[in-house]
Amino acid sequence: MLVSFVSTVSATYAQKADSTAPVVLHAARLLNVDTGVMSEPGEVLVEGDRIRAVGQSVEHPQGARFIDLGDTTLLPGLIDAHVHLFLHPGAEDLQTVEESVPWRVILAEQAAKADLLAGFTAERDMGTEGAGSADTAVRNAIDQGFIPGPRLRISGNAIDILGGHEDANRYNPAQHVLSNADYANSAEQIVEVMRSQHKEGSDFAKIYETGPDKMIAGDLHSPYQYTAAQLTAAVDEAHRLGGVAAVHAMGEPGTLFAAQAGVASIDHATQLSETTMRLMREKQIFAVPTFTIFEYFAHHRSSAAEAEREGALLDYKIREFKKQITAGVPFAVGSDVGPFPHGTQGRELELMVEYGMKPLTVLQADMINGAKLLGWEGQIGLLKPGYYADVIAVPGNPLSDITAVERVTFVMKGGLIVRQ
Repeated sequence: MLVSFVSTVSATYAQKADSTAPVVLHAARLLNVDTGVMSEPGEVLVEGDRIRAVGQSVEHPQGARFIDLGDTTLLPGLIDAHVHLFLHPGAEDLQTVEESVPWRVILAEQAAKADLLAGFTAERDMGTEGAGSADTAVRNAIDQGFIPGPRLRISGNAIDILGGHEDANRYNPAQHVLSNADYANSAEQIVEVMRSQHKEGSDFAKIYETGPDKMIAGDLHSPYQYTAAQLTAAVDEAHRLGGVAAVHAMGEPGTLFAAQAGVASIDHATQLSETTMRLMREKQIFAVPTFTIFEYFAHHRSSAAEAEREGALLDYKIREFKKQITAGVPFAVGSDVGPFPHGTQGRELELMVEYGMKPLTVLQADMINGAKLLGWEGQIGLLKPGYYADVIAVPGNPLSDITAVERVTFVMKGGLIVRQ
């Protein structure tokens, strides 16, 4: 599969300069994600990298290429708001110690291809896990057409306290094993690190707000790492730089501090108090549940005891998620792909439906809210004239079977066909 995909996208990119003819995409259905209205049949007229027209029938300009995608549904490209291009299945901490940054960049390029093949045309890379600003090169190479991959928002390394969530705590201190994140132990240091990362190409800041997590007597205990005031300094600096700050935050009081500071998203968001959920509704702070990674860890641990702990955490997370739905918390979709295989993260949408959301609501969280979170609102996430021509086709009807998004058969990004 990977070989054929690489051949296809290589040919596509080589022919980019000649791809000037309009394209008409035709399918049995087209979903208007914002309204939930299904057009039957559906067509999209693409000129250059943009959508020119959408409807049951569109103009077919002379010389246009007509592509009949059969019994499929046309959708905007999928968005994954929490990925790790620089991770792959296996011992995460050992990857960062044993693998060189150049090697990890090569793997990240392959991960980006796999995600694009799976229909994810835009992603937010939530930390290179010790590879610094190497994601800048991957993003820029994609943007310049050298390699295929999704549109990317990148953070560089995440930001963490000394001895925090991503520090090398289990290693012999005499070996001076580096953290997988950049240290910042005060508001002043957070700002300093953010400025350095911005200089190296980051689009936003990813901050570790909680960890390590423990289940005690059926309840989650997740110590915070930064105060609300420190996170507010990060949010203010992110805005000054033209970006946002997002946090890894599993539970209270860290999730509350993040909401008080006004971060763009609270990722994982397993435990949210009533006050935190109210603030998230009022400030439109997105919760990004990342169920797929929790499910993966519950089934891929080295011992039965570890798997049992992960399973208990997943069960707790599901119960809390149902409360968050009832409370009206806004959601975006992110899978935390990397520790599990890239290109398989369509599972995240299926799990969000399984645990209580409607298929259309999940698609809106993915595409509409995802576009807002990544700063591309009005450019991606809908099939509308003027938007980028990021279009996928899935078999059947995703409103009746959300697992269709795991079986993408056609991918177009910016008017270029990368899978057919």
